[in-house]
Amino acid sequence: MPASTGLRARVRAELTAEIKDEARRQLAESGASGLSLRAITRALGMASSGIYRYFPSRDDLLTALIVDAYDSLGTVAEEADARCTRDDFGSRWAAVGRAIRGWARSHPQEYALVYGSPVPGYRAPQDTIGPASRVTSVLAGIVNEASREGALRVGLTPPGLPPLPAHVAAEARRLAEVAFPGTPDETVIRAIEAWTQLFGMVSFELFGHLEGVITDPAPIFDRALLEMGTHVGLPAPRTGTPSSGPAIPFPESGVG
Repeated sequence: MPASTGLRARVRAELTAEIKDEARRQLAESGASGLSLRAITRALGMASSGIYRYFPSRDDLLTALIVDAYDSLGTVAEEADARCTRDDFGSRWAAVGRAIRGWARSHPQEYALVYGSPVPGYRAPQDTIGPASRVTSVLAGIVNEASREGALRVGLTPPGLPPLPAHVAAEARRLAEVAFPGTPDETVIRAIEAWTQLFGMVSFELFGHLEGVITDPAPIFDRALLEMGTHVGLPAPRTGTPSSGPAIPFPESGVG
């Protein structure tokens, strides 16, 4: 590669990173709906048309930020899982759950971008599907491996709880084929319930719904992770359940 070509690529990468950083600063101040390419060019001292060589539209920039956020969270979840003993399924589930909460607390604007209210007028393209599935694949993988190893403790449906309707059972089987091969339908549904509870608790904390209700969500979150794992049928963690950490204040310009 000629030196001039390498230099252009490096300059382009650096300016792309600067644009994204300024966009994230705008997210913190105005939210995704207030993201403005013109404001970014002014802040960076660029010509008003210059940014379009990097991001042809606001939606292209939003997509890049969304993909970055999903990939960042996916990496954190994968690394947390990789640090655990492979057959300690309860510890793996808890470690990934704590990693998700920790990332969200450190990146509240990016969490809000991908798990908050939809951005008016924006429709996510296919490019976001792969990155968005990374963290879900980690959680599903833990359940799948526990099922293959015979470690799932699948109990009977509690008394009074109706059986799954036929169309829901059919959806569970479809999901099992795609993401939970060999896992019982009941466990698939329970895993989905636990997944939504995990992100629901994180969202309640970040978006201010626990203000005036709970001063320190960490112990409750850790307890809930154990309950979620039990609900899915995972064995209890063998390596203990270290705390998710003390409560810390969020920036005034953050979400919530």
